[in-house]
Amino acid sequence: MNWIYLLIGVYGMAMAGIFLYSLVQGHLLWQFLKVAGHHREQPVINENDWPRVTVQLPIYNEKYVVERLLDAVAALDYPAGKLEIQVLDDSTDETTLIIRQKLSEYPHLDRRHIQRTSRQGFKAGALKEGLKTAKGEFIAIFDADFVPDKLFLRKTIPYFADKKTGMVQTRWTHLNKNYSLLTRLQAFALDAHFLVEQVGRNAQHAFINFNGTAGVWRKTCILDAGNWEADTLTEDLDLSYRAQKSGWGFLYLPEVASPAELPPVMSALKSQQYRWTKGGAECARKHLWSVLSAGFPLKTKVHATAHLLNSTIFMAILTVSLLSVPIWVLGNMDLLPPWMWDYGYLFMIGFVIISLVYFVANSYEEKKWHRKLFQFIWHLPLFLAVSMGMALHNSIAVWEGLTGKKTPFIRTPKFNLSQSNSNWKSNRYLNFNLPVSTYVEGGMALLFTVLVAVSFVSGLFILLPFHLFLAVGYGLVFLMSYRSRLRAKT
Repeated sequence: MNWIYLLIGVYGMAMAGIFLYSLVQGHLLWQFLKVAGHHREQPVINENDWPRVTVQLPIYNEKYVVERLLDAVAALDYPAGKLEIQVLDDSTDETTLIIRQKLSEYPHLDRRHIQRTSRQGFKAGALKEGLKTAKGEFIAIFDADFVPDKLFLRKTIPYFADKKTGMVQTRWTHLNKNYSLLTRLQAFALDAHFLVEQVGRNAQHAFINFNGTAGVWRKTCILDAGNWEADTLTEDLDLSYRAQKSGWGFLYLPEVASPAELPPVMSALKSQQYRWTKGGAECARKHLWSVLSAGFPLKTKVHATAHLLNSTIFMAILTVSLLSVPIWVLGNMDLLPPWMWDYGYLFMIGFVIISLVYFVANSYEEKKWHRKLFQFIWHLPLFLAVSMGMALHNSIAVWEGLTGKKTPFIRTPKFNLSQSNSNWKSNRYLNFNLPVSTYVEGGMALLFTVLVAVSFVSGLFILLPFHLFLAVGYGLVFLMSYRSRLRAKT
C-alpha cells in the first residue's frame, strides 16, 4: 500500500501547485479590480522639449509583414528631428531588398538599415548591436508583426518624466482575433495577461516584464542593467528582471493599444509557446534565487516566484493528467482513502477563481457584458481543454529550460492575414515537420477518449469531467497540428 500513498502524494502536490497558481491569479484579479477604471493623468511635455527617440525594428526573414511595419513606423507622429528609425535586419532572403525599397520611399526620415554578418545572439544580439549607435535617449521596440498607432510615442514618452522609470509597456491587441477558433483562443488567453496580470502586478509595484515589443526603454536603464543578453530564449524577461533588481521602476499602460498578429496555425503557435515557456524557465533558473535572497517585500517575492515559475503549471497539469489514470483505476476499485475526495472542493474554488480572471479580462471593455457571457461560456471550456492539450509540448520546453539545455532562438512565422489573400499555406517560413511529441499527443487523446467511453459504459464517473477535457484538448492539439501539415501539401 505504500506505493499507493506515494502516488497520492505526488498527485496531491501537483494539484496543490495548480491550486496555489489559482490563488495568485485571484490576488492579481483583486489588485486589478482595485485600480480598474482609474483615470491616469498623462504628464505634459512642451513641444520643444520632446526627447530624442530611437525606434528599433528587429527583423529576420519577414517578407510578408515588413512593409506594413515600416509604413506604420514612418507614420509615427513625433517632432521632426527627434526620431531615428533603426531597421535591425538579420534577414537571409528577399526581405532585405524589400526593406531597402520601402525605406527609399521615406527619404525625409532619419533611418538606418543595419545588417550584421552573423545572427550571433539572435534578437538580443541585434538589439545590442543597434544600441551601440542609437541616438535616442529612449528606445522603442516593435516586432515585425506589429502595427503601432501613430500616436504611440506621444502616449508613452511623457511617462518618463519620472527619472526612476526605466521602461513603459503597452497592451497588445489583435489584428486577426476572429480569423479562426485558434486565434480567438489565443486572444482569450493573452487578454488575461495584458489586463489582469500586468495591471495587477504593476498596481502593487511587483515585478512586471517588457513583452519583447510595443514598449519603450530608457537607454540608460538598459545599459545600467547590463545590456541585452542572449543566454535565455526570453531576452525581454531577462532584462526586465535585471533592471528591476537594480532599482528601476516599470510602468504598464493598458490604455495604450498596440495591434499585432496572432499565429493562425498550430505549428507557429507551438513554436511561440516553446520559446516563451522555455525562456521563462531559463529566467527562473537565472533570477529566482537572487530575487528571493534580496530585500524585496514579501508580496514582491511571492509574485516574482509565481511569475518566473508560471510555465511550470504545464508540468503540474501533465503530472496530474498522467497520474489520473492509476487514480481512476484505484478509485473504481475502492483502494483510495475516502478522505482524499474530501478536499476536492478546494480545487473547485481554484477553477472558479481562474474562470473569474478570464471572464473579467475578456468582458472588461464590453459594455453589453451579457453578450460576452455567452461567448465566455463557449470559449472557457475550449481554452482550458487546449491548454491541457498543450501540457506535454510545453512541459518538454520547461524541463529543458530548468535543466539548462540550450537550443537556438526560433522566431514565430508571421503572415499578414489582413491581406485579401488570407491563405497561410504558401508561407515559406512554416515548419510542418511533426515531432514525436505530436504523435504522443495523439496517443494521449486516444487514451483519455477510451477512459471517457469506459466511464459511460460502466457507470464509473470518477474523474470523468477531467478526462473529457483531456480527451478534447489533446485531440484538438493533435488534429490542428496534423491538419496543418496535410493542408500544406494540398
